Amino acid sequence: MGALGLTAALLSTGCMRPSEDRAVRDTRVGQAQADALTVEVEGGLASVRTLSSGTLELWGQAPAFTTRVAAGADARMDWLFTVHNAMPDAELTAVDEAGTPLTVEALPDAHPTMKAWRVALRPGTTARLTVAPPDWDTREPFRFAALADVQEALSKVGDIYARLNEDPSLRFIFFAGDLTEFGTREQLEEFQQRLEADSRIPLFATLGNHETFSDDAREYHRLVGRGSQHFTFRGVHFSLVDSGSSTVDPLVEEALDGWLEEARDAVHVVAMHIPPLDPIGVRGGGFAVRNEAAGLVGKMARAGVDLTLYGHIHSFYSFSNAGVPAYISGGGGAIPERFDGVGRHFLAVDVDPSTGVRDVGLVRVD
Repeated sequence: MGALGLTAALLSTGCMRPSEDRAVRDTRVGQAQADALTVEVEGGLASVRTLSSGTLELWGQAPAFTTRVAAGADARMDWLFTVHNAMPDAELTAVDEAGTPLTVEALPDAHPTMKAWRVALRPGTTARLTVAPPDWDTREPFRFAALADVQEALSKVGDIYARLNEDPSLRFIFFAGDLTEFGTREQLEEFQQRLEADSRIPLFATLGNHETFSDDAREYHRLVGRGSQHFTFRGVHFSLVDSGSSTVDPLVEEALDGWLEEARDAVHVVAMHIPPLDPIGVRGGGFAVRNEAAGLVGKMARAGVDLTLYGHIHSFYSFSNAGVPAYISGGGGAIPERFDGVGRHFLAVDVDPSTGVRDVGLVRVD
């Protein structure tokens, strides 16, 4: 469908921005208030799963993040702070508004990516709780995995995690959408349970078009977090962009503009589910409007993005976005393209904050 046809279709349904609701919900992720406690995760880099009865439980969406906590006069002093989907070597640093350390007791790990601490908060004060591995702000080379499109293969994704676990150098999984087949609460919870049980490293995701299929698409934001977000690790910038509706909402593009500027002089990796441009060009696997796709690709190229990663197309392709290296890796288990011989796979990406992306390797699972 061309630009005029899409515009007419949107006008006929009274909808001009198909992903606007998700963009607005992004801004609310990581915020909660209960039990005399007000919580805000900076950058929305974690979702609040539980806040009640002396318990604060988060699902992390970045290697390092900070949670601002304001304790009311009637707040409890002893809190159980739990982070799911954390880096295996993550530590907690807790300080009050004056920078004075708070008392923290680390509890035994239930899983490699599940961390828990007891924190002594002071009623009537604010605190900053920072969860991060000790090396997160160094500038050493590292390796991460890129993956997308699990969908109906949810019951056998453990095979991929087992293969990932064989490489101890991988620090996290950068996921380009379609965790589940329909994006229901039950499927998202199963995805997270299998990840926590089988993977030794966390998975930081954006959503795909299959996460928009649920009758209540809010479940992704409640359970996982933002569709679009930005974080840094060892000096490398990572941006996840919601393109699950074959477009990028203006609110998201405005945020991306800021991330591109912030990372202009640094190494920058950008991932989204549906690629702006389908490199084969016969499936309609790219954005609905070609002008938008071209504009976005040009914007990333001018900003010096070092690597773009996509899913949606269930195979492996290596190509270029206006000079920016681009990869489609849709081998998380979803029904594969026929006759291409690729099958289930993920990418192992070696990156150096000083020199850029050093290598992108295809790792076959079966």
